[in-house]
Amino acid sequence: MDAVSYTAQWMAAARAQESEREDPLFVDPLARDLAAPRGFELIERYVGGGVLPFISIRTRFLDDAIQEIVAGSGIQQVVLIAAGMDTRAFRLDWPDGTELYEVDHGPLITEKRRRLDALGAEPRTDRREVSADLTQEWLPSLEAAGFDRNRPTLWVAEGLTFFLTEEQAGGLLQLLASASAPGSHLAFDLLGRAMLRSPFSKRFLDHLAADGTPWVFGTDEPEEFLTANGWKTTDLREPGQPGAGEGRWPYEVQPRGRRGANRLWLIRAEVVTD
Repeated sequence: MDAVSYTAQWMAAARAQESEREDPLFVDPLARDLAAPRGFELIERYVGGGVLPFISIRTRFLDDAIQEIVAGSGIQQVVLIAAGMDTRAFRLDWPDGTELYEVDHGPLITEKRRRLDALGAEPRTDRREVSADLTQEWLPSLEAAGFDRNRPTLWVAEGLTFFLTEEQAGGLLQLLASASAPGSHLAFDLLGRAMLRSPFSKRFLDHLAADGTPWVFGTDEPEEFLTANGWKTTDLREPGQPGAGEGRWPYEVQPRGRRGANRLWLIRAEVVTD
């Protein structure tokens, strides 16, 4: 697998480590097998064998967002963009009739399927794999799998936007908005600009760049960024705040107006329609 696929493996390793805590924010019983030894080797390389608490907090925030949005809105199609080794189809409870689309590039989907089959894993909802290159036109592949843009959708993009340029990230949000019926939602994360050059994250960022997956984009105005690209922010939090890992984030939450503070944005949004 390529560098992006290895990123999916170390994310799975981080979820496995969280799952094996005495007080986990979530439990992902498939994560260790999906991570494979390579995932844990990358954890050692990037963070010296420790974990980034943001990964666990983000996973739990998005778990809650997905379940609350689906339950509260009646949305029955959910799309995970750059799904990687995500296992929400297998570990979350889903209303009857929910279609869950996992979009990622073909080699990763094939390897993930092989590992899941070896484990005998059974999804809890209608899980559909969509092999697509996200740098090319991919909506036709999603529609070929059964996606209907005339029905409300919940889009989930976890750990994706900071690997894109600002133009690419904005273009992605515009594309999702264009394919969204009224009542569609988005759950995802963004970085603040200071995170791209933070001494606190230098080792991690240097290794990501050396492995061909540098962090590129961050914004200090997430609401404005969403508005400019077709979405209205309905919930925005930072790690350490209530509903976003309060008690598990080891750092002080900085006031919003403090310049140069490291920011990690956890976001829910709803599509803007005329």
